[in-house]
Amino acid sequence: MSQDLTEKVTSTKRIYDGRIINLRLDTIVLPDGKMSQREIVEHKGAIAVVPMLDRDTVILVRQYRSPTGGTLLEIPAGSLEVDEDIDVCAHRELAEEIKYKAGHLDKLFSMYVAPGYSTEIIHVYVAYNLEPTSGETDEDEFLDLVTMPFAEAIHKIHTGEIQDAKSISGLLQVERLLPNLEF
Repeated sequence: MSQDLTEKVTSTKRIYDGRIINLRLDTIVLPDGKMSQREIVEHKGAIAVVPMLDRDTVILVRQYRSPTGGTLLEIPAGSLEVDEDIDVCAHRELAEEIKYKAGHLDKLFSMYVAPGYSTEIIHVYVAYNLEPTSGETDEDEFLDLVTMPFAEAIHKIHTGEIQDAKSISGLLQVERLLPNLEF
């Protein structure tokens, strides 16, 4: 028989409210009755998309990421707008970041980014049967598009050249599903 592991929040203190994240401090009662605190980063959620030009070609983006102090190679992704449907967000981000629309957009999975301290959940998709479209990149976003063989992207995961968690998990899931995708 498993024990009840639920933590009960007794109070919440707002620390910071920002454009992308909020921070709160929760006082909680642990399952054993002791008190503790949890620092929680609130995030409205995001999408990420593995855009396949064809069975053998993927489009990635290269972007400078301030927290890492470097440029990362990633699958396109973006935050949800308030009350935005996740499918709508996935289509919007494809148009904004890589200037394509998807003939097929299939949700692969949803994952918590860092459940020890964050509410952020990313919904990961695969997009294929892509067609060029127009879209405006966010004014504070600077990207390089990188089209490469899908096998090379998988190789870059194994060599450590792709380090972004959403990109690693999305690309590896598509690798598993690739034989069943209908281009």
